Amino acid sequence: MAQIMKRGFSTSAALAKAQLVKTPIQVHGVEGRYAAALYSAGHKQNKLDQISSDLNNVRAVYKDNKKFQEFVLDPTLKALKKKTAIEAVSTKLGLSKETGNFLGLLAENGRLNKLESVVSSFESIMRAHRGELFVQVTSAEELSSSNQKALSDALSKIGKSGQKLTVTYAVKPSILGGLVVTIGDKYVDLSIASRVKKYKDALATAI
Repeated sequence: MAQIMKRGFSTSAALAKAQLVKTPIQVHGVEGRYAAALYSAGHKQNKLDQISSDLNNVRAVYKDNKKFQEFVLDPTLKALKKKTAIEAVSTKLGLSKETGNFLGLLAENGRLNKLESVVSSFESIMRAHRGELFVQVTSAEELSSSNQKALSDALSKIGKSGQKLTVTYAVKPSILGGLVVTIGDKYVDLSIASRVKKYKDALATAI
């Protein structure tokens, strides 16, 4: 992690060894480590809002521009070529130096294909940083307005005082039924698919 800080944001040995600013929520995986390093650097430089805005712009381009998406995901391009190209894109989009350096670091380390998940992890960190509680409710079919209201009312009681609650709803037929509720960096799986898997695992163990 110190190496990420060293190569991405400063050549100073002191900064490279400095302790990372702790994220307000836990984030996991490779994308989580990069997002946490970016949060720490942005926090120390008081650039979090700028970086967040930059990454939202990058994600919008990623979603809308198929060629850019193919470039990001292309495993055949050499790291140096990707780094040079992403730095040019950063300049064209008018991104801050911090964000441009970070994207270049992802490319240099062969992690640019993690861009979307890194941005999502960083967004989760920033929601917690701003005192927001993000909840996503996934169901097998679209919930009625009355069910959504009932869930929102119930979920509003889990937040801390003064915490802004944002609830979004998604449909995923593969869960078969029930709900999967993601609350910040935690989730509760109440889906039928999850129960079926448990039954299958139990049967496999018993046989």
